Amino acid sequence: MRTSRRGFVASASASAALLAAGVAHGRKGKYDEGASDTEIKIGNICAYSGPASAYGALGRGYDAYWKMVNDRGGINGRKIRFISLDDGYSPPKTVEAARQLVEQDKVLLLFAPLGTACNTAIQKYMNAKRVPQLFVATGASKWGKPKAFPWTMGWTPDYHTEAVIYASHILSTVKDARIAVLMQNDDYGKDYYEGFREGLHTEVGRIVKHVAYEVTDPTVDSQVIQLSGSDANVFFNIASPKAAAQAIRKVADIGWKPVHYLNNVSTSVAAVIKPAGYANSQGILSAFYRKDPTDQRFANDDDVKVWRAWMETYVPGGNLADFNFVTAYSMTYTLHKVLESCGDDLTRANVMKQAASLRNFEVPMLLPGIQINTSPTDFYPIQAIQMVRFKGESWEVFGGVLSNEST
Repeated sequence: MRTSRRGFVASASASAALLAAGVAHGRKGKYDEGASDTEIKIGNICAYSGPASAYGALGRGYDAYWKMVNDRGGINGRKIRFISLDDGYSPPKTVEAARQLVEQDKVLLLFAPLGTACNTAIQKYMNAKRVPQLFVATGASKWGKPKAFPWTMGWTPDYHTEAVIYASHILSTVKDARIAVLMQNDDYGKDYYEGFREGLHTEVGRIVKHVAYEVTDPTVDSQVIQLSGSDANVFFNIASPKAAAQAIRKVADIGWKPVHYLNNVSTSVAAVIKPAGYANSQGILSAFYRKDPTDQRFANDDDVKVWRAWMETYVPGGNLADFNFVTAYSMTYTLHKVLESCGDDLTRANVMKQAASLRNFEVPMLLPGIQINTSPTDFYPIQAIQMVRFKGESWEVFGGVLSNEST
């Protein structure tokens, strides 16, 4: 496999200057592999190619954030060396990439590797190696089990909780709900589906049809046609961006008019809604935890102004409607603060300790009222969302902040 590298490395002269400064100030750091007086090496695995290549914007965003950090002097005087490898959204390639990052590149930690199946393929390996698999870019509920996997932590709201909230919303707003479900046939799809069934509880029989698709399927047209023939008046679209956009367009093409719920991971206006067609997407429901920079409600928001300036400087030409850049900024900001909190103790154990010690942590671009909280027994950083509806050319937030406990 030929892997692509996307990273920023401090110049030799800059590293030498930082090292001299560290010696001059008597720095006595504690380090594991991947950290030193002058540098912190961070690994990442993303899908720059393959069926989930729309998520490549995440990797570009992480890289751009670390460039900004390095331009401002690094973290506690240390520059960030960010090494991102392409796995094409293929678990076997994820395993190869993880081994390369840990055993050859000797990174301090693996940050935000993408995908449920891909992270599942490396979870046992990362925990056996005692290397942080930190803030994984997937909302599967399995990333919040510190007793079994103390070196793995999620970041986004978990799929199970999100699906429970959709189920509750359907039961309270749709009369005589008859539900059809499209789901990706992997752990990601199954996690959403099981949460959804749990949320329906005694009303689970309202699911009249569910159909799975493979991530390698060229289209989901046939699956949507099957679902439309089930007399369902609600459609829960559990699909990654490419398939989600296809499903939205097909629903419109065949004249099916269900109440349409779309999972959060596929709410990007640039990657999903625009390709599906704005007219075809009106009224679709989902849930957010991030601010939408295309929403006029946030036109003068301080977070959005700073984010836009960052995009202009570090992601020139980047699509402001692509939520992946919003997520990348907020996730990397979180790791930035964790590493900053580590001070001169840049051991892997301390990285996990600091990551599990976030209290009412305010992160740029999260919706008002949504904060990050973790503890040694709570590896679910974000546990709240708000319902949204697509209107015009952007998402409209409505209702209050919801969590699994509030349903």
